[in-house]
Amino acid sequence: MDLTGKKIAILATNGFEQAELEVPQERLKQAGATVDVVSLAAGEIKGWDQKDWGRPVKVDKTLDEASAADYDAIVLPGGQINPDLLRVEPKALKFIKDIFDAKKVVAAVCHAPWLLIETGIARGRKMTSFRSIKTDVANAGAKWEDAEVVVDQGVITSRNPGDLDAFCAKIVEEVKEGRHTQRSGA
Repeated sequence: MDLTGKKIAILATNGFEQAELEVPQERLKQAGATVDVVSLAAGEIKGWDQKDWGRPVKVDKTLDEASAADYDAIVLPGGQINPDLLRVEPKALKFIKDIFDAKKVVAAVCHAPWLLIETGIARGRKMTSFRSIKTDVANAGAKWEDAEVVVDQGVITSRNPGDLDAFCAKIVEEVKEGRHTQRSGA
């Protein structure tokens, strides 16, 4: 599917799971989207590649430079470190919530549903996540499902890096559909 003219933000900081940023970034660009890596500060952020530090990735925009109005979707990579650092950053949470409130696509993989919990987006939704945060997701009021990808009114969640093909395909599909005006609020 062609995403020409669509803009997608990938919000991350140091400690993102390498594949969970790079695979969606590559696939969404291949589909024709403009993809910006958005972070807390300019420069580069360093990934976590399974058992050790991974490769740096260039930051395209800081949160101070990015606006939810500029994007059609947001992708939230997991890893344990990245979402844990972002969920205590008010600007990061506001950026995610602004995109959600505009009825745009929000996609979170692995541990990134922590960010959906922190913003209140998880409450009342069907979701999945990495199994170690299943209880966190359920305690936040979401209905946790053991599935590679779960979509609930434009909110896409995925379990782990092994499910990235299905995750990326759902992002493309949901962005192509456009705004999710039927979505209930958080």
